[in-house]
This record gives sequence, C-alpha cells and structure tokens, in this order.
Amino acid sequence: MTTVRGYAAHNPTSPLVPFTFERREPGDDDVEIQILYSGICHSDLHQSRDDWGGALFPMVPGHEIVGRVTRVGSKVTKLKVGDFAGVGCMVDSCRECASCKESLEQYCEQGATWTYNSKERGSDQLTFGGYSETIVAAERFVVSIPASMDLKAVAPLLCAGITTYSPLRHWKVGPGQKVGVIGLGGLGHMGVKFAKALGARVVMITTSMSKAADAQRLGADEVLLSTDPVAMASHAGSFDFLLNTVPVSHDLNPYMALLKREASMVLVGVLTELDPPLTGVAFIFGRKKLSGSAIGGMAETQEMIDFCAEHNIVSDIEMVRIDQINEAYDRLIKNDVKYRFVIDMATLAA
Repeated sequence: MTTVRGYAAHNPTSPLVPFTFERREPGDDDVEIQILYSGICHSDLHQSRDDWGGALFPMVPGHEIVGRVTRVGSKVTKLKVGDFAGVGCMVDSCRECASCKESLEQYCEQGATWTYNSKERGSDQLTFGGYSETIVAAERFVVSIPASMDLKAVAPLLCAGITTYSPLRHWKVGPGQKVGVIGLGGLGHMGVKFAKALGARVVMITTSMSKAADAQRLGADEVLLSTDPVAMASHAGSFDFLLNTVPVSHDLNPYMALLKREASMVLVGVLTELDPPLTGVAFIFGRKKLSGSAIGGMAETQEMIDFCAEHNIVSDIEMVRIDQINEAYDRLIKNDVKYRFVIDMATLAA
C-alpha cells in the first residue's frame, strides 16, 4: 500500500479538509498516475453533501483527473511511464456483461465501480478520487492524453466532456441539423462546442440573455430565450435534437414542443423526479422521444479525447488551489464559474 495525501469530506455538513489514506500497489494491468489537475464537478458537491443519498465517508471526491504515468503493471500495453493520462468517472466494472463487452461500462449490469464514493470490486475498500496526489486504476479505465493538449483544461473533458459528447454521437448529430443545447454551464458549454464541431447549426437555449455573448463566443449560431413565449413559438417543431444539461427539475413540456416529428430530447443533468409532469401530446401526436444518457464508455471516452485534440477543443476553466476547494464549492452553488473549476494539484505539496 502507498500512503497518499488528499482532501476529504467526513460527513455531509463538514468542509473538505486534508486527509491521508492508502492506495493499493499497481497490479499487472494497473496504471499509477501522479495527479496534476483535478476538475471540480457539480456532482462532487452533491455527493459530498449526500444530496442524492448513499454517500460513503470519508469521501475524497474528484473524477476529472489528468496526470503523468509513474508506474505500469507488466500487462499494460497502451501506456508507459512518463505518458500523460486521464481517469474519469469509473475505475472498474464487471467486464463480462453485454454492456461491458460493448464498451458501455457505465451501464454495467453489475454496476460500475465509480472513481469515488464506491467500493473496490470484491472488497469493502472505498474508492478515493482525484483530490489527491495519485490514483491507481486498471488500464482499461485510463485514457491516453496527447502531450500537445492543454492538460489543465483537459481535466473536465473526463466528465463534462464525455457526458455531452456521447449523446451527440449516439444520436448522430451532424451537418444539416438544428441542435439546441439547453443550459449554459459546465455541461452546456461543452455541448455547444461539440455540436458546432460536429457540423450542426447550434442554438443555445437559456433563461437569461446575459449569456448570449458568451454562447456565441463558444460557437452558438443563435440564442433562444426560453422565458419568451413568442420566441419559443417561432422555433416550434424545428429542432432535430435537444441536449438538456439543466441539473435541476424543470418544466420539459415547452422544450418538447420545439422538436420536429420523431426527434429526441436527451437529459444529461437532472437526476431527480421530473416536475411538473409531462403531457402525452408531444409523444403521441409527434412520435417525439425523451431519453437520457450517462457519461460514456471507455472506448468512446478515448475517441472524445482524440476528437478534442484534432479540433482544438478543451473546457473553459478557472484554476484554484486545493485549499480553495470549499470556497469553490460555495461559488459553484451560486453558478459563479465559467465554466469549470480545476484544482492545481501541485498546491497540495505547497
């Protein structure tokens, strides 16, 4: 075992504080990574405060991890010491079910092993995330990151990036399509970038026109104010695809009205009960579809990283020191970040 320093929450109401814990030694197919940068995801806040239930403490959050490979097991083939690598939301799965065999490990029928707030497979040992010095994960769950990329801005791609890239690819978004991205935050800003890079006409749908200039800077062709009924009516029945990134329950009915016949809206943000209820009209009289998507499988995550390298896409970030985590969480609650906090893990040693 290796002694590792990090920051942890010890209960739902405690701030994150310095914490020392043990990591396993790398096995034959494992990769050890010195963590350079760790993104702060909104789910880190929710999990550490047990907003969704099932929290396991002590909890070291962080699943947007970029670093340098320091050790590899004897069976590792795609990475070597000195390479840059990333770890996202998962560190293991059953590897045997239909989903795993199709590289859709996030839908593992036995349940994926999450990077934190989970237990190692076949063990009661808690998994600890990226707010720490190092991490050990199976090669299958580690992606290779080109040295040419801005590593600190790559970190959020491991969650916010793949969460938006995966549905856009699955629903075959591309040239000639009109695509709406609902919500301009950590997920939404990546959705705009990806949809634009895939060749779609991109409409940013927001509750505030104060975000219009930023949406256009990110690549949106148009901004639609969802609180303007006249503007919404003018776009009725015109969208080929809607990517809904809003993380809280909200009225989905006005957005369903925007879709063309047989088109889909995909939820990637809201995990709670949908309120108010959906009416059946759009579904029955338009064959419209409402679906959801969770992160992405490992092959697709590597594909996403390679796509970003080719198209010069990274996240818009604000760097913070590790001793500023609690302040960053407070700002996250207020949506006071454009668009993702990233921890400089070198500050852990300072």
